Amino acid sequence: MELYYSFSVLIVLASLFAYLNLRFLKLPSTIGIMLMAIVVSVVIRFTGFNIFPETTTKFLQFVSEFDFTEILMGAMLNFLLFAGAIHVNIADLRQQRLPVIIFSTVSVIISTFIIGILIYYITPIFKVELPFIYCLLFGALISPTDPIAVLGILKKANVPKSLETKIAGESLFNDGVAVVLFAVILQIAQVESTEITFTGVSWLLIKEAVGGIALGLLLGYTASKAIKGIDDYIVSVLITLSVVMGGYLIAHATHISGPLTMVAAGLFIGNYGKKVAMSNTTKDYLTKFWELTDEILNAILFLFIGFELLIIPDLSAHWLISTAAIFCSVAGAVSFYLDSVTDSSIQTKA
Repeated sequence: MELYYSFSVLIVLASLFAYLNLRFLKLPSTIGIMLMAIVVSVVIRFTGFNIFPETTTKFLQFVSEFDFTEILMGAMLNFLLFAGAIHVNIADLRQQRLPVIIFSTVSVIISTFIIGILIYYITPIFKVELPFIYCLLFGALISPTDPIAVLGILKKANVPKSLETKIAGESLFNDGVAVVLFAVILQIAQVESTEITFTGVSWLLIKEAVGGIALGLLLGYTASKAIKGIDDYIVSVLITLSVVMGGYLIAHATHISGPLTMVAAGLFIGNYGKKVAMSNTTKDYLTKFWELTDEILNAILFLFIGFELLIIPDLSAHWLISTAAIFCSVAGAVSFYLDSVTDSSIQTKA
C-alpha cells in the first residue's frame, strides 16, 4: 500500500505540473516540470512550516524516504536508456559513428577531469577540503549531458537528420560511459588500500563496458527470436519489459554495466528485432508503449530532481559552493567545444 501511495503522489504531481507547463509556460516538458518542482521546493522550505506545518513535515518525510540513487540507477535509467535505444536507427547511427564515439567517450573523460580539477582548487575557498578522487567522482557524475529536452526541440524544428542522430547517439552512449567511469572512480574512492594501476583500471573498464554490451546483445538476440516465434504485441511488450528488468538483475549480479546492457539490447531489438521478428501491428504497439514509458519516466525523474532541494539540510549554507559547482560544470562544456571543432575538421577533410 505504501508503494502505491508513493507512486500515486508522484503521478498526480507530475501530471499536474505537465498540464500547467503545457497550458501556461510552454517549455519543454521535462524543463517545465523540473522548474515548477524547484519553485515549489523553495516555497515549501521557506514558508511551508509557517503556513502548513503538518502537511510540510509529512511531505518532507515523504521525499526523504525515497532512495534516489537506487530509484535512478536501479530502475529508471535502465528503462530510459532502453526506450531511447529502441527508437534509434542503427544505419543512421553508423553514418555518424565517429562524432558519436568522440562525444560520448573523449568529451566525457575530458569534462570529468576539467570539472574535478576546478572543484578541487575552488572548494578550499569555501573552507571545504575534498580529496581529489571525490572531485573526480563529481566530475564523472555531472559530465554526461542530458539532451532529452533538446531532442524534443530538434524534432519540432525539423533539423537535419544527421544532427538529430548525433545528439540521440551521444545521449545514449555518454550515459553508459559515464556510469562506467563513475563506477571505476567510486570503487577506487571507497577502497583506500586500492592500488591504482593501468592494468586494474583497464580490466574494470573492459569488464563493465564490454561485458555490458555483450550481455545486451545476447538479451536482444534472445528476445528477438522469442518475439519472432509468436508475433503477439502484448507478449512482445512483456518480453521487452523482461529484458529491461531481468537484464538489470543479471548485470547487477555479475557486476557489469546495466546502462550499456540496456543500450545494446535496445539497439538490437529496435533494428534487428523490428526488421525480422515483428509485424507492423507489433512494431506500432511496441513503439508507442516505449515512447509513452519514456515520457512518463522522464516526467517523474525531473520531478524528483526538483524536489531534491527539500532534503538538503540547510540551503543557505550551501548556495555559494553550489553556485561555484555550477560554474565549474559549465566550464566542462569546453570539452564539447573541442570535440565539435575536431568533428568539423574531420568532416571538412572528408
